[in-house]
Amino acid sequence: MTEARYLGGSLLLAMPGMGDPRFDHAVIAMCVHDANGALGIGVGAVQSGVTMHGLLRDIGIEPGQAPDAPIHLGGPVEPQRGFVLHSAGWEAPGTLQVSSQWNLSASLEVLRAIAEGRGPAQWLVALGYAGWGAGQLEGEMRQHGWFAATGRAAILFDTPVEARWQATWRAEGIDPAHLVAATGRA
Repeated sequence: MTEARYLGGSLLLAMPGMGDPRFDHAVIAMCVHDANGALGIGVGAVQSGVTMHGLLRDIGIEPGQAPDAPIHLGGPVEPQRGFVLHSAGWEAPGTLQVSSQWNLSASLEVLRAIAEGRGPAQWLVALGYAGWGAGQLEGEMRQHGWFAATGRAAILFDTPVEARWQATWRAEGIDPAHLVAATGRA
């Protein structure tokens, strides 16, 4: 298992007025952030008309004990590729330990385990990811694009999707109603 660095394990929040409609009110679970770039999974929106049972059947896995949960819009990059963010403590070959609170798996093994009732205790599935090249995320953060919040498993796994953006701000002690869409320059 590989350990993530830098912002890995944080929740990245899109700032109001960031300018990219694909990330309006985005909440991204950061999984990798190092000198080569960054990778995160969007957890603030779900795919319309796509559910866990349908996804499992599409890839030839009988849903079994898996609840028919919504599938998250993980990001604009490789939207046909699946990822599972899940509670720490469960792993298979290739699982990335993101933090003490969650891991990331991208193999069919985790989906089979969920369907068979032997998978991680908490999980969410996403299609696609958000990715940044070397230094790109840092530049966007300097330009009022993103805010890095503390990663909290309760927000990922226990907070309704539509409430995650506001819940994350509030957990940071910030009332999102007071945020503005522009910053000043000194």
